[in-house]
Amino acid sequence: MSTQDKVIAIVAEQALLEPSDVTLTSTLEDLGIDSMGLVECIFAIEEEFDISIPFNSNTPEDSDFDITNVATIIAGIDKLVSQNS
Repeated sequence: MSTQDKVIAIVAEQALLEPSDVTLTSTLEDLGIDSMGLVECIFAIEEEFDISIPFNSNTPEDSDFDITNVATIIAGIDKLVSQNS
């Protein structure tokens, strides 16, 4: 399963949607994921990929991790995974 497939599955689960409903251009807000859902997504992604995401939910605008949409989340994860290997 690719990074993209795993992230889409995690995001879809948090949004209570089917993975086919999640596109690369979907924002978490578009998918109905609130701040608590975002934190749940971050935890699930960290666990799935064995990484630590530099994200502070209290000040998301100050984060180095871009959560603009699903594609930017995937790119950020790929970057973190490659740094850890």
